[in-house]
Amino acid sequence: MPPRHTREQVAAEAGVSQELARRIWRALGFAQLADDAVAFTDADVDALRRVRAMLDGGVLDEAGVIRLARALGQTTARLAQWQAEILIGAVLPPEPAGTDLTALFDAAEGLLPDLQHVLVHVWRAQLAAAGARLLALPASAEGGEEPAHTRVTLAVGFADLVSFTRRARELDEHELADLVEGFESRASDIVAAHGARLVKTLGDEVLFTAPTPVQAARIALDLLDAGELRVGLAYGAVLPIMGDVFGTTVNLAARLTAIARPGTAVADAALAEGLEGEPGIEVRTIRRRPARGLGVVQPHVLRRSPA
Repeated sequence: MPPRHTREQVAAEAGVSQELARRIWRALGFAQLADDAVAFTDADVDALRRVRAMLDGGVLDEAGVIRLARALGQTTARLAQWQAEILIGAVLPPEPAGTDLTALFDAAEGLLPDLQHVLVHVWRAQLAAAGARLLALPASAEGGEEPAHTRVTLAVGFADLVSFTRRARELDEHELADLVEGFESRASDIVAAHGARLVKTLGDEVLFTAPTPVQAARIALDLLDAGELRVGLAYGAVLPIMGDVFGTTVNLAARLTAIARPGTAVADAALAEGLEGEPGIEVRTIRRRPARGLGVVQPHVLRRSPA
């Protein structure tokens, strides 16, 4: 669909203010364009009309629409980048010529209808799952100045690759990509298998949450079986914002990861207490350690019980 409109024309035809159109465009992550740049299509007009319909419906205000736009922009930007890398790697030779690029565009064009259908299906399923998870979580009593319902009680885990910096220096580009993608794939599969959520990946590290200490502990032990890792776990109040999680519990899990030796999982006292009597999991208390910004903490090492 060719561009036919400037930003001012799009806003006028959609019935939204110039300022709102500008804020939505920025929130989606697109570059700021000159007012007279003809860069928008009829599909952009339709999208803004749908935004106006959401506002007219009264469920969302402008602040809510901007937050949704930012979530959509950041998520789809990473998705599109990832998918483009997969397609380029699958279709193009190492040194593509002009005809190869044409083949890439043709392949992408042929896949778009199916990709779009699958994307919407998966998004709807993930939205339903996320809503069910949030509604099922217990609210934390640690409300502070935040409304009580904004904080929830979760198990939080960090897992990172041991000696990643050294290993990255020893690998070529393709080997490094295989290492990182393999780690993220295994972690994603293990977390999903236990009914938990992979919050984000950071190259050599993943952050996940689980509803219970038992689920988090079993994820940690399975992760250790799958690679040369170390894992830190904590259980307590977290604040979910923008698909991420924040708070002292998250910070504590990160500090415990730094304490953990290669091939071990270390948990805080609250998570260890939640494993009491759990078959197949052994909890051993180790000496107290200082944790940056959190004072002295009591770590516990988790192991599988001997058969």
